[in-house]
Amino acid sequence: MCNRIDNYNKIGSDTACFLEADINILSTTARKRSKHAEALDHYKEAISIQPQFADAYSNMGNTLRELQDTRAALSCFKKATEINPLLADAHCNLASIHKDLGNISDAIQSYKTALKIKPNFPDAFCNLAHCLQMICNWENYEDRMYLIYLIVEDQVSGGKNLCSVHPHHSVLYPLTNKSRKEIAARHANLYLERVRMFDRTLFQFPKKLSGRLRIGYVSSDFGNHPTSHLMQSIPGMHNRADVEVFCYALNPDDETAFRRKIVRESEHFVDLSLVKCNNEASEIINRDKINILVNMNGYTKGSRNEIFALRPAPIQVMWLGYPGTSGADYMDYFITDEISSPMSASEDFSEKFAYMPYTYFVGDHRQMFPHLKKRFNIKIRGEKNRSENMAVINAAPFIDMDALFRVKKYDDIVSFGILEPIYVSFNDIYIPRSDLEAAIKQRKDQVYINNVLVDNGKYIYQFNKTMGSGEEVYDSIIFTSRHQYGIPENAIVYCNFNQLYKLDPILMTVWVNILKRVPNSVLWLLSFPSAGKPNLQEFVHKCGLPYNRIIFSKIACKEEHVRRGQLVDVCLDTLLCNGHTTALDILWTGTPMVTLPGDTLASRVAASLLNTLNCSELVAKDLLNYEEIAVQLGTDHELVAASLLNTLNCSELVAKDLLNYEEIAVQLGTDHELVAASLLNTLNCSELVAKDLLNYEEIAVQLGTDHE
Repeated sequence: MCNRIDNYNKIGSDTACFLEADINILSTTARKRSKHAEALDHYKEAISIQPQFADAYSNMGNTLRELQDTRAALSCFKKATEINPLLADAHCNLASIHKDLGNISDAIQSYKTALKIKPNFPDAFCNLAHCLQMICNWENYEDRMYLIYLIVEDQVSGGKNLCSVHPHHSVLYPLTNKSRKEIAARHANLYLERVRMFDRTLFQFPKKLSGRLRIGYVSSDFGNHPTSHLMQSIPGMHNRADVEVFCYALNPDDETAFRRKIVRESEHFVDLSLVKCNNEASEIINRDKINILVNMNGYTKGSRNEIFALRPAPIQVMWLGYPGTSGADYMDYFITDEISSPMSASEDFSEKFAYMPYTYFVGDHRQMFPHLKKRFNIKIRGEKNRSENMAVINAAPFIDMDALFRVKKYDDIVSFGILEPIYVSFNDIYIPRSDLEAAIKQRKDQVYINNVLVDNGKYIYQFNKTMGSGEEVYDSIIFTSRHQYGIPENAIVYCNFNQLYKLDPILMTVWVNILKRVPNSVLWLLSFPSAGKPNLQEFVHKCGLPYNRIIFSKIACKEEHVRRGQLVDVCLDTLLCNGHTTALDILWTGTPMVTLPGDTLASRVAASLLNTLNCSELVAKDLLNYEEIAVQLGTDHELVAASLLNTLNCSELVAKDLLNYEEIAVQLGTDHELVAASLLNTLNCSELVAKDLLNYEEIAVQLGTDHE
């Protein structure tokens, strides 16, 4: 190669063009083999020969993007479009980088430019559609959805190339589950093709389990990420007598307490972000003699599915981080539950189902936010308070609130319809209105409530970042009020705290109907992203609803995000893709949530959570029923109380039969009979005690012994 470059000046321009193309092919081949450094070298050589080689810049940008060097990739794509303004692929790639950086308006513009140059460009169209979905731009929505359907059906019916819709986005569009599975399968096959280029080892596995069961968790989200917020306590709660825990991080250390906790409580923690070669990474896992390898990424950002395609473990399972099938032959099981994934959906998954007894979706809220288990409602002296939650105080469990405040306690029996009566206790703190107004006006870290200095919840991240992020358990007294977020004191407050891409015009119309039918009601949303706010305001205005009935807040730190859910009366779930982590967040505050399960796992998680909490009355049968339940909750105080208090009874859940040996043996399948037999010998029913949805001990033990 060096001799060919040295002789560049001796050959004609036509030959030079062939050389440039030759180098570009070498680079692309190296990138497909995940040899990114080699690919970058080839691209640089091509550019050194021909500085105006736009394709080389564009392809080099793709390589840098895979390496998550976003800024350098952005520079390459910009250079490519400057050299050749008519290179549609470069504009599409540039748009993708803008999207990664959160510059949605710039992304939309670049996708439109690509489509102007090349009108028949499915990748650009589908990515543009996703950007418009993110900001709730629903102009020509039905036509756009139909075009996406036609594009996908055409692509899955012919050829084997990747589809223009990403697997993670497929739930947002009116596709068949068969097509969604095929979209995933093509991504899975891409990783297989990549690893087939390696001089790879065909791993061998022992036929009998030797010693403890070895479980390996693989994730790019060990750090300050929702996945770690959910499962950070899992490694430390396994029964070490039976289970040896390995965690393999695909992401660098972000130096947060989340990462430190997982490192500390894992028996073995391996930072694979330092091992760039997937073949080497899989060899490390295989040398650790892992029995069950858990894929916690699926097709989310930072995944390295090539590792799983290399099959370093005899049993490989999907769990928690990705709400859909991998479509991969090298993934054996999907850990789920009967509500999220009924057996009727088994054909939509390439994996076999491994059912948890209640719900597969767990959270670490009990460990992270114990101060939110008990709520003290603020009442104004001498006023009739129509809202139970216009302002609240929370405190660390060890603080004697009775000694600091004159807490008025009273018991009540709440009943509604056919629901069993619930015996409940209320805790109220009466304050003068002047205290409330002073607390609202002061933009300080602390405020006085009944002459007691307490933390101002609106500013927790400013005065204590680690408590605000949820890395450290809150240890004092904190005040939260509706006024801090511009919410009327006595309004019926509906909310949804998901990203706006989960909304659609059909659901938004239902939400508008609910607000019209419930007097003095408002809907609280996040401006996430902010570009979606004006589009939603315009939509509801055209539906005949005043702008001020929709209230927007910015995203908040984790503790504040969860805590302010107490100010809400009813959470309205999104239907294309439910709230998952956000659903657990709102349920931990005791706020009832209305959902309508669809035909994908992503649209059924909330129903799984509500059924686990014995709140099936909040799971709608259809859109009309969804609207009726939400209206009832907004107009019938007794129903609100019954549903709210039912969600607080999660600690009363008790599992009756955690393990079924025969079912496990069948599910593990004939291809792993010997491994299955060994695994079954490690199970110990007597040590398993289920407590509730949010109790990690139950889930950790099951993952360690009933890890199907």
